[in-house]
Amino acid sequence: MKVTQEKLPASQIGLEIEVTPETTKQTYEQVVKNLSRTVNIPGFRKGKVPRAILLQRLGSARIKATALEEIIQDGINQAIKQEDIPAIGQPQLRSSFDDLVSGYEPGQPLTFSAAVDVQPEIKVNKYTGLEIKAEEIKVDPERVDKTLDDERQQMATLIPVQGRPAQLGDVAVVDFKGVIPKAEGEEGEDEPISGGEATDFQVELQEDRFIPGFVTGMIGMNPEETREISAQFPDPYANPDLAGKAARFTVTLKEIKEKELPELNDDFAKEVSEYETLAELRSSLEQQYQKEAEDRTKSNKQEAFLKELLNHIEADLPETIIDKEIDAMLMQTAMRLQQQGLDVRKLFTQDVIPRLRDNSREEAIERVKRSLSLREIGKLESIKVSEAEIEARVQELKAEYADQDVDEDRLRSMVENDLLTDKIFDWLFANSTVELVAEGSLAPKEEPEVTENTENTEGEENPEATEPQ
Repeated sequence: MKVTQEKLPASQIGLEIEVTPETTKQTYEQVVKNLSRTVNIPGFRKGKVPRAILLQRLGSARIKATALEEIIQDGINQAIKQEDIPAIGQPQLRSSFDDLVSGYEPGQPLTFSAAVDVQPEIKVNKYTGLEIKAEEIKVDPERVDKTLDDERQQMATLIPVQGRPAQLGDVAVVDFKGVIPKAEGEEGEDEPISGGEATDFQVELQEDRFIPGFVTGMIGMNPEETREISAQFPDPYANPDLAGKAARFTVTLKEIKEKELPELNDDFAKEVSEYETLAELRSSLEQQYQKEAEDRTKSNKQEAFLKELLNHIEADLPETIIDKEIDAMLMQTAMRLQQQGLDVRKLFTQDVIPRLRDNSREEAIERVKRSLSLREIGKLESIKVSEAEIEARVQELKAEYADQDVDEDRLRSMVENDLLTDKIFDWLFANSTVELVAEGSLAPKEEPEVTENTENTEGEENPEATEPQ
């Protein structure tokens, strides 16, 4: 079989395949033979249909098309094997199938064109001597104390309070009913808020526990007192029909309780953790938060480096790889939504999926380029992971997840990929300059709004202009 190769865009190899006369005839005859055994034609038993009757009933074009499908599929497979082409994905027929059917004559040579995707060639023009800035994440020195205080709040005992009004930090038991007041001069009744009514509702008197104004309006109330409180729904809000609207609540305070917090000592540490002393619990939290900060800083460095690498990469990606990455991204999204309790089948409809794929394409291309560039750098610098390193990490993870059923082959593959990625990044960091800067300093700055009238006289304020955020 004669095969001519041609390099095409998007990492494709074009193939012009010439099939021998013997193959075109043999395949045609075998198709006729197979059809005569399987086709039901009234008046004839299977396998006993005369050739002329079979050709008359089925038609020459149908038989030729069936034979051509086999010739093309077998021809492409043989060409890929013969030319030792590292093909990926499904081959594509470039010739018109209808034209091939029209021109196909069993016993005559047949030439057709096809294309196959291959792994792209990645060219990383520069990957050393780069100058990168990344945000350094530092541990909040108050985070441990805040965590311990949150735990104490969770374990607090509620004690009824007598003889004083409600104050911040209390827990109040109330009845309330909310409405959206009618506009001034508007006729009709106030609009009841759907779900805005409750009896014996327990609310902690902290501003972030309810919509703005509700808790503030309750401060100073005494038991059995009823008060009308004005509040404001934030914008945005979970219920878009209420977003940004003013509300009025009629609130009756029925009971006040205050929190009695457990003492912060070793007994508390034993109650909320596996540690015997408060000092051990504190030390564990400090180590945990330090590790989280270091991991986030490392992730920031990697992200900054990958972003810079994209400026130095040349890659003509085949559709097969892009489509595969889009599939993976949509699968991850579906699994995440499913874990949140959402019905994925209602979200991922046949009408929505094409739009989701289009929206994911740009990110998929970027992700593929990042991954391939790292692997290319690893090859160029002969960066490898030893079997001993992989085995040690696998055993470590198996011990950590001893109570779970783990696919060891998949685990080993993931471990090898993670270890190799870390080694490549370590090499890149060692051969470039990474400047760590304060958290938030690299966030894009919002541009101030510009209005039509931006000209001011000196010293005058422009009420239309918005301050930069």
